Amino acid sequence: MMIQKIKVHSILNCRGLYCPVPVSNTREEIDKLEPGQILQVVTDDPASLEDIPRWAKRIGHTLIDVWKDGDNFYFIIKKEKIDDEISQYFE
Repeated sequence: MMIQKIKVHSILNCRGLYCPVPVSNTREEIDKLEPGQILQVVTDDPASLEDIPRWAKRIGHTLIDVWKDGDNFYFIIKKEKIDDEISQYFE
Protein backbone atom coordinates (compact mmCIF):
# COMPACT_ATOMS: atom_id res chain seq x y z
CA MET A 1 0.00 0.00 0.00
CA MET A 2 1.40 3.39 -1.00
CA ILE A 3 0.81 6.30 1.37
CA GLN A 4 0.23 9.60 -0.38
CA LYS A 5 0.99 12.89 1.36
CA ILE A 6 -1.76 15.46 1.17
CA LYS A 7 -0.87 19.14 0.97
CA VAL A 8 -2.85 20.94 3.66
CA HIS A 9 -3.55 24.57 2.80
CA SER A 10 -4.94 25.61 6.20
CA ILE A 11 -5.03 24.20 9.73
CA LEU A 12 -7.85 25.15 12.07
CA ASN A 13 -7.37 24.60 15.80
CA CYS A 14 -10.72 24.10 17.53
CA ARG A 15 -9.38 22.49 20.71
CA GLY A 16 -11.24 23.67 23.79
CA LEU A 17 -14.31 24.65 21.75
CA TYR A 18 -17.62 22.80 21.89
CA CYS A 19 -20.64 22.30 19.67
CA PRO A 20 -21.58 24.19 17.56
CA VAL A 21 -18.39 26.29 17.46
CA PRO A 22 -16.10 23.75 15.69
CA VAL A 23 -18.57 23.42 12.80
CA SER A 24 -19.15 27.16 12.45
CA ASN A 25 -15.40 27.86 12.61
CA THR A 26 -14.79 25.11 10.04
CA ARG A 27 -17.27 26.70 7.69
CA GLU A 28 -15.70 30.15 8.11
CA GLU A 29 -12.21 28.75 7.45
CA ILE A 30 -13.18 26.63 4.44
CA ASP A 31 -14.95 29.62 2.90
CA LYS A 32 -11.52 31.30 2.70
CA LEU A 33 -10.11 28.45 0.58
CA GLU A 34 -10.36 27.85 -3.15
CA PRO A 35 -12.09 24.72 -4.50
CA GLY A 36 -9.66 21.80 -4.40
CA GLN A 37 -7.73 23.12 -1.42
CA ILE A 38 -7.45 21.13 1.81
CA LEU A 39 -8.39 22.10 5.37
CA GLN A 40 -7.22 20.22 8.45
CA VAL A 41 -9.36 20.66 11.56
CA VAL A 42 -8.16 19.66 15.04
CA THR A 43 -10.67 19.43 17.88
CA ASP A 44 -11.07 17.69 21.21
CA ASP A 45 -14.89 17.82 21.18
CA PRO A 46 -16.24 14.24 20.78
CA ALA A 47 -19.45 15.64 19.21
CA SER A 48 -17.32 16.78 16.27
CA LEU A 49 -16.95 13.15 15.19
CA GLU A 50 -20.58 13.30 14.07
CA ASP A 51 -21.03 17.03 13.46
CA ILE A 52 -18.15 17.82 11.09
CA PRO A 53 -18.60 14.81 8.75
CA ARG A 54 -22.38 15.44 8.65
CA TRP A 55 -21.82 19.12 7.82
CA ALA A 56 -19.23 18.34 5.11
CA LYS A 57 -21.53 15.79 3.46
CA ARG A 58 -24.57 18.10 3.59
CA ILE A 59 -22.65 20.99 2.03
CA GLY A 60 -20.88 18.82 -0.55
CA HIS A 61 -17.25 18.98 0.59
CA THR A 62 -15.14 15.80 0.61
CA LEU A 63 -14.10 14.35 3.95
CA ILE A 64 -10.79 12.70 3.07
CA ASP A 65 -9.77 11.36 6.47
CA VAL A 66 -10.64 11.35 10.17
CA TRP A 67 -8.51 10.01 12.99
CA LYS A 68 -7.99 10.25 16.73
CA ASP A 69 -4.65 10.87 18.44
CA GLY A 70 -4.82 11.09 22.22
CA ASP A 71 -7.66 13.45 23.11
CA ASN A 72 -7.65 15.12 19.69
CA PHE A 73 -9.70 14.39 16.59
CA TYR A 74 -8.33 15.30 13.16
CA PHE A 75 -10.35 15.94 10.00
CA ILE A 76 -9.01 16.43 6.48
CA ILE A 77 -11.58 18.17 4.28
CA LYS A 78 -11.30 19.02 0.58
CA LYS A 79 -13.23 22.10 -0.45
CA GLU A 80 -15.47 21.42 -3.43
CA LYS A 81 -17.07 24.00 -5.69
CA ILE A 82 -20.34 24.84 -3.99
CA ASP A 83 -23.04 27.22 -5.14
CA ASP A 84 -22.77 30.05 -2.58
CA GLU A 85 -26.48 30.77 -2.84
CA ILE A 86 -27.28 27.19 -1.74
CA SER A 87 -24.53 26.84 0.88
CA GLN A 88 -25.84 29.77 2.95
CA TYR A 89 -28.73 27.56 4.04
CA PHE A 90 -26.45 24.85 5.50
CA GLU A 91 -24.51 26.31 8.41
